[in-house]
Amino acid sequence: LVRPWQGEVSVLGKPAEEHRRLMGYMPQVEQVDWDFPVTVRDVALMGRYARRGPFRRTTKEDREAAGQALRQTGMYDQRDNLIGELSGGQRRRALLARALANEPKLLLMDEPMAGLDATAQHQLLDLLDDLRSSGTTIVLSTHDLSCVSAYCSYAVCLNRKLIAFGPPSQVLNEEVLSQTFGSHLLMVHLDGQAYAYQHHSHDDDPGEARTDDYP
Repeated sequence: LVRPWQGEVSVLGKPAEEHRRLMGYMPQVEQVDWDFPVTVRDVALMGRYARRGPFRRTTKEDREAAGQALRQTGMYDQRDNLIGELSGGQRRRALLARALANEPKLLLMDEPMAGLDATAQHQLLDLLDDLRSSGTTIVLSTHDLSCVSAYCSYAVCLNRKLIAFGPPSQVLNEEVLSQTFGSHLLMVHLDGQAYAYQHHSHDDDPGEARTDDYP
């Protein structure tokens, strides 16, 4: 993980470097070279590097942990497939399996729902909910406000500084989100989920206003 420019980051009350083995990280899909010729099993085994280092041979314990992570994510049957042959949702699950193979107590995720269709999003969120119920702490960055309101215990809104922190029901309001995204937003709450809409005014028709779903 990248070192902070200033200040300190603590994990479980100690410097992050001391607890690296207790963390799993799932990057954005866009940061991955999908043409690299590795199998889904290989990707899951990469999650063990934090425990054994990248140049040591894999052990039976490593293989069992990777296999269990693939089962958790529903990717065990695809374990011998090349990572580049997978669908978008399967790729996310393979990356999640890599993070889970480390058997983390803290799981960090960067935009895990970006680019997924509705079905794949719900499958991934249900899996994360199961992990949370089993005791894994999950911290994720996302622009998907409906996901935050439905699945997250706490929300942190950032825009170069901390804007707000608290339960989504208290944090996801028009004032906070307008400060966070830098434009005026309207909030709509439906079936326990929150949706943000952004106003657009057009110079060629000052009387017209429309709303678009905010990502």
